[in-house]
Amino acid sequence: MEILKVILASLFSAAVLFVTAKIIGHKQISQLDFFDYITGITIGSIAAEIATTLENPWWKPIISMIVYGTVTYMLSVVTSRFPKTRKYINGTPTIVMNNGKLYRKNMKKAKLELSEFMIMCRQNGYFNLNDIKTAIFECNGKLTILPISTKRPLNPNDMNITPESEYIFTEVIMDGEILDENLKRMGLDSVWLEKQIKNQGYHNVKEIFLGICDDNKTLSLFKGE
Repeated sequence: MEILKVILASLFSAAVLFVTAKIIGHKQISQLDFFDYITGITIGSIAAEIATTLENPWWKPIISMIVYGTVTYMLSVVTSRFPKTRKYINGTPTIVMNNGKLYRKNMKKAKLELSEFMIMCRQNGYFNLNDIKTAIFECNGKLTILPISTKRPLNPNDMNITPESEYIFTEVIMDGEILDENLKRMGLDSVWLEKQIKNQGYHNVKEIFLGICDDNKTLSLFKGE
């Protein structure tokens, strides 16, 4: 009977925290979704109570932590299998500005003050709202901005330029040590590497702090200061 009380109390408090987080708004949780946030702070509080409240039975807070962990896992399974439930659990993005118009109702719904919106715009590099076509307040509390066409960054297609392909770099030297496995995976060996090191003016691999090589076998070496 005592265990059932603890389980019911944990479920009820989880529901209360979930509703509270919804009321507070997205900006309070940064990169975490709603339930991850409230579960994190709750489990942390429970863990602190286990460490500080020694006179109470230890198994009660343990059960509570298990309940919170189980509920969080079940919610992740539900949102994975039933995508339509995500908008009720994690929330949905909110358009707060579009085509030069600020949507006051949407900002109020998202619990986003105008001053906070201006700060987020400046943090994204937009000091003039006229440069913004669309601004979306995301579920994680971040502001995504689509600039007007004349203010977006220049890309090679705009100038009819076809840049050379870029390659992924792999570490082949770290802290003066050769990473033989990475070299082997790239079809290279230490003989090739040592030759490249000498060609770039180094006498010993110990002089090199970091060495990276791409699929085109272009080696870049960095000396530690």
